[in-house]
Amino acid sequence: MDIIEVLKAVVYGLVEGITEWLPISSTGHMLLLDQLVKLDVSDAFWTMFLVVIQLGAILAVMVLYFGRLNPFSRAKTSEERTRTWALWAKIVVACIPAAVVGIPLDDWMDEHLSGPFVIAVALIVYGVVFIVLENRRNARAASLSAGRHLARTDASAPADALAPIASLDDISWKTAIGIGLFQVLSLVPGTSRSGSTIIGGLALGCTRPVAAEFTFFLAIPVMFGASLLRLLKFFLGGNAFAAGELAILGVGSVSAFIVSLLAIRFLMGFVRKHDFKPFGVYRIALGIAVIAFFAIVR
Repeated sequence: MDIIEVLKAVVYGLVEGITEWLPISSTGHMLLLDQLVKLDVSDAFWTMFLVVIQLGAILAVMVLYFGRLNPFSRAKTSEERTRTWALWAKIVVACIPAAVVGIPLDDWMDEHLSGPFVIAVALIVYGVVFIVLENRRNARAASLSAGRHLARTDASAPADALAPIASLDDISWKTAIGIGLFQVLSLVPGTSRSGSTIIGGLALGCTRPVAAEFTFFLAIPVMFGASLLRLLKFFLGGNAFAAGELAILGVGSVSAFIVSLLAIRFLMGFVRKHDFKPFGVYRIALGIAVIAFFAIVR
């Protein structure tokens, strides 16, 4: 096993673990990283690796939120277990739109929408959306606060304080489906699955922490399903792991798991005190840099 390829896998896991949960597009970053750091693997393995490495990131969510997501916990009351089952049902329902659209269009998307300029445009457009959406939320909150004579010093706090959906239990079936429809937009590389669902959550009245946590939970069935689909395509296509490829997948997934633990904790701490505008600015800057880079290189 080439130590250089192992180190490359660690880098890919690092990027996946950070970008999967921050609303800045994990797939976009992975495809861009591929332009700079090439793994010495087959094309079939690379296509599979790009998705299956996400299992490490998903495991981090399951570890961090196991107590909340476990409907069989004896520490929960009957009412709490019922609410947990209801949450899972809403998660599954919210995943249906992306599954209906994504499964038949999976190969077409890979072939036509994985280019750097598509990714760059998606980064910029969603960056603008984040900034506009947060500005409107903050302006509305400031106006309502002023009208009610609420003295608040944190500009981002009123926007969340006045959001009607302040807990996961407050998410209605209608809201869950609405967030699921926003998730369909994430099928385009560069948009970001977490970015799409967080924008959907904010637009539909969720506080930032609720939008972020529901996004984490939506990722569990989506990524397990996507990974299973890619693995099936890999093996049914007559492929097998070449020397070192299984180790690359394992190292990348473990790296993604460890980094995801930190990234999730960071994001939840961040959004309790700040809005998502810094991520919007980052997306716009990165999108412009990508366009400039590939315009010069190519």
